[in-house]
Amino acid sequence: MSDRFAVRRPDDPAARGATRPDRPAPLPGGIGVSRLRVYDTVAPDGLVGGTPHVHLCCTEGYVVTDGEGAVQTLTSAGFRETPLRPGVVVWFEPGTVHRLVNGGGLTIVVLMQNSGLPEAGDAVLTFPPEVLADPAAYVAAAALPDGGAPGADVRAAYRRRDLAVAGFQALRSGGPEALAAFHAAAVALRQPLLARWRQRWEDGAGRAAADTAAQLDALRRGDSGHLGDAGVYAVDEPVERGRLGMCGLLDTYPAIDE
Repeated sequence: MSDRFAVRRPDDPAARGATRPDRPAPLPGGIGVSRLRVYDTVAPDGLVGGTPHVHLCCTEGYVVTDGEGAVQTLTSAGFRETPLRPGVVVWFEPGTVHRLVNGGGLTIVVLMQNSGLPEAGDAVLTFPPEVLADPAAYVAAAALPDGGAPGADVRAAYRRRDLAVAGFQALRSGGPEALAAFHAAAVALRQPLLARWRQRWEDGAGRAAADTAAQLDALRRGDSGHLGDAGVYAVDEPVERGRLGMCGLLDTYPAIDE
C-alpha cells in the first residue's frame, strides 16, 4: 500500500499513524476521485474546453466546485447540454459521449466508478471513424508526451482534443446509426484490456460489495466483530498535480492498492 494511505486507530495509541499494508481499503464503494481544472483554450468549433470521449463500463460523476460551464452529452436519446455551476452534481452512465465546456474557471471533483478506471484505460476519444478503425492510428493520435505526466507539453492534449471534436461533430450530425458505429468501434479497441479491467473491478468495487455482503451476514447473526476492526484512512495530498487528462489538468489521488 502507498505510504500516503495512513490508518489511525483512536482506541490504540500505539497504532496511531501506522499503516496496515495487510488491509488496503478502497475508497467508499470502490470509486476513484480526482480534481479537474478544465482546459481553457478554444477548440475548432469555437468552444473552450475538453476532449469528447466515452466510457464503456464506468459511470462517472461531476461535483462542481468553482467556475461555470456545461457538459455536453450524446446518447441514443440525443444531444443534451447540462449547465454547470458550483454546487451542481451530474453523472452519466457508460456509453454516454461527454464533453466539458469551460465558461470560465471551471473546476470539478470527478467521481469515477471502478477505482478510477476511466482515467486508467476505460475511455475512447471520439476520433473520426478512419482513426478508430486502426488501433495503431488510434494509439498514435491519443498519445501524450511522457504519458501526460505533470509538466508534459499541453499542446499535445489540445491536438488530440481538436481531432476528437471533429469526430464529435460528425457523431452529432450522424444520428443513432453513427453513435452505434462509434460504440462498436470503441468496444473493438478496448477488448484487449478487459482482463485487466476485471481485475481492477474485483480489487475495488467488487471487493467493496463483497465486504458489505459479509458485513450484512454478520449483522444478521448478531456478530459485531468487524466494527471493532475499523480504521481511518487519510491521503494528505494528491499523488500528482497537473497531469494532462482528457478534459483538463488533473490532481490525482490513489484509488486502490497499486
